[in-house]
Amino acid sequence: MKKPIVDQNKCDGCGTCIALCPGSFKWNDHAKAEGIFPPAEDNDMLETAHLACPTEAISLEDSNDE
Repeated sequence: MKKPIVDQNKCDGCGTCIALCPGSFKWNDHAKAEGIFPPAEDNDMLETAHLACPTEAISLEDSNDE
């Protein structure tokens, strides 16, 4: 299982990740995305969000939590 991490310094709040994976990303109080763990979407969808991020703010870390 991957853990979605959003670099708050890079995130511009476009919402692409939330649109693609609404169960794995949410808005924070600063109108930027943050990851939800455990994510609702599978690793393939998380990878899609990671690659779609226009500012490359998303990283995916391996997690042993299942």
